[in-house]
Amino acid sequence: MNIGPDTPAVVVGGASGLGAAVARHLAQSGAPVGILDLDAGGARAVADEIGGHGAAADVTDPDSLATALAALRKAQGQERILICCAGIAPAAKTVSRGAPHDAALFARVLSVNVAGTFNAASQSAAGMTQASPMGPDGERGVIVLTSSIAAYEGQMGQVAYGASKGAVAAMVLPMARDLASHGIRVMAIAPGVFATPMVTGFPQEVQDALAETSEFPRRLGAPHEFAELATSIVGNSMLNGSVIRLDAATRMTSK
Repeated sequence: MNIGPDTPAVVVGGASGLGAAVARHLAQSGAPVGILDLDAGGARAVADEIGGHGAAADVTDPDSLATALAALRKAQGQERILICCAGIAPAAKTVSRGAPHDAALFARVLSVNVAGTFNAASQSAAGMTQASPMGPDGERGVIVLTSSIAAYEGQMGQVAYGASKGAVAAMVLPMARDLASHGIRVMAIAPGVFATPMVTGFPQEVQDALAETSEFPRRLGAPHEFAELATSIVGNSMLNGSVIRLDAATRMTSK
C-alpha cells in the first residue's frame, strides 16, 4: 500500500516513544495521521506538531476506543493504516519474598497489552472492511502490532510482560487469516531495547549494560528505526501474518 493523502493512519499509543516516532514518519510520508492515546495532552501535542489529529482513549474500554476512532474518522476519514504501540511493562517476579505475583497487576498487563491491542485492531479492521479496495491487489488496510523480544526471551521479572507480548505475537497469523478475504494485512514487530523515554530515564550505566546485550550494532535502537520498519511493512504487500524481530541480534539473558 502506498502511503499518501488517501491512506489515513491511526497510531495507538502515539503520544510518546515508538508510537510518536511512527506518527512523525507517517506524516512525513504524506499520510493524514491520528494519534490515539490515554494521555490526551500528549496526543494533542504530537498531533499539533505533525499537523494531525489527537484523541484520548482507554484501549481496555471498547466504548472509549470506539468514540475516539469515530472522532478521528470524522476528522480524516477511515484509517487504512493502524499501528498499535500502546503498552505497559511493570516488573514483578512470579514469587518475590515469599509472596505470589500480584494477580491484579498480571491481569492489568494482559488487559492493556493483549485485550487493548486486540480491541484497537478489531475495531479498526471492522471499519476497514467497509472501505473501497485500493491498488492492484484490492488492499483495504494494514494493521501493525507491537510485540517484543520478551515474547521469546522474557527476563526475570517479565512474566506478565512476556506473556502479554507472546499473546500479541500469537494473534498475528490467525488475525491475518481472518481478514485476508477483506484485503487487510496484519503484521507485528518485536523490538529489542530501544531508546524510548522509559529507557533513557535509566542511569547511563544501565543504558550501557542494555546496549551491550546487542550483537551489532552494539547500541540501543532508535525510535525512528522502528518507525521506518513499520512504514516499510505498510508499503510491502507481501508482508503478512508474521512477526519481525528488530533487535540487532539481541538474545536476552535471564536478568
